[in-house]
Amino acid sequence: MMEDMNGIEVKNLEIGEKVKGTVTKVEEKQVLVDVQDSKVDGIIPISELSSLHIEKASDVVSEGDVLELIVTKVEEELLVLSKRKVDAEKAWEEMKVRFENGDVFEAEVKDVVKGGLVVDLGVRGFVPASLVEDYYVEDFSDYKDKTLSFKIVELDQEKNRLILSHRAVVEAEKQQQKKQLLTDIESGAVLEGTVQRITDFGAFVDIGGVDGLVHISQLSHEHVEKPSDVVTEGQKVQVKVLSVDRDNERISLSIKETLPGPWSDISDKAPKGSVLDGVVKRLVSYGAFVEVFPGVEGLVHISQISHKHIGTPHEVLQENQDVKVKVLDVNENEQRLSLSIKALEEKEEEVTDYEMPEESTGFQLGEMIGDKLKDLK
Repeated sequence: MMEDMNGIEVKNLEIGEKVKGTVTKVEEKQVLVDVQDSKVDGIIPISELSSLHIEKASDVVSEGDVLELIVTKVEEELLVLSKRKVDAEKAWEEMKVRFENGDVFEAEVKDVVKGGLVVDLGVRGFVPASLVEDYYVEDFSDYKDKTLSFKIVELDQEKNRLILSHRAVVEAEKQQQKKQLLTDIESGAVLEGTVQRITDFGAFVDIGGVDGLVHISQLSHEHVEKPSDVVTEGQKVQVKVLSVDRDNERISLSIKETLPGPWSDISDKAPKGSVLDGVVKRLVSYGAFVEVFPGVEGLVHISQISHKHIGTPHEVLQENQDVKVKVLDVNENEQRLSLSIKALEEKEEEVTDYEMPEESTGFQLGEMIGDKLKDLK
């Protein structure tokens, strides 16, 4: 300790000591400060202002700011100081507590660099590209200056290594949503969802944080060869919950159950007396089942197949044959349709083979009788 000319006690400061300083001048690459209880002024190089790269000192401090600093070098008429090291010491202590507690916190993305994002937490935090989202991101340019929630996944003060993850926060939130949804959801519920993935056996639909499977047989009332023929990724769909397996976190869904059935309004689509195009689907001993709409088959009884007498439908029809049919009767409630093929065919005239007389011998019977009559005169 010593006194200056005004009788004020001042300190002979040493490297590593912490001091308070008031910013007196901000230059582009350095900051001048009035150091409390010191006979000499201090200077903070731009590299010691922040843990991040900055272009101008004015981006970090302003004249009149009172800063906590640490002495990094003692010269005869000047102290070289660091704000970055003081901030880092405080930050590392805070980061250790957050890491141990598994805290989730918000921070602003300061920079986008090759391989990820940079966050200023008093120390430089790095977010690898793979830990930004739970999906692939091609361009991170929109993330700069964006505030995100993070969790510390790796901390090593000696190596100055602080790894953050936004993905871990997102996945934890989704897992919580999933648990809640699995608790609340009930069979029979109709929900809106988004098609996430399409496979050979169906489509996975996101219904609010959890995916459910729509089996290929539940995509449509019609026969489906490939799920991609019916739905596309990203498509919004209505689904009905068929079953919930909470233990295995599996949900079975149906799109088909939310769609009008093939027999819906059949009385309007196939009124009595109407003529429809159809395809023979099945032949049985008593008739033929003809599909007239997807999922709608009607019966052509054997008596309605042909005007001719037939022993079996196979005599005149074959499966997958295209036919025209007339609706004889329709019952929407019982999902029955009576059809006729012969009603659209003209009945052939019955032709009877009669035995014709033998050829005449050159004269007519009338002539012979006439000649006899002449003889009687």
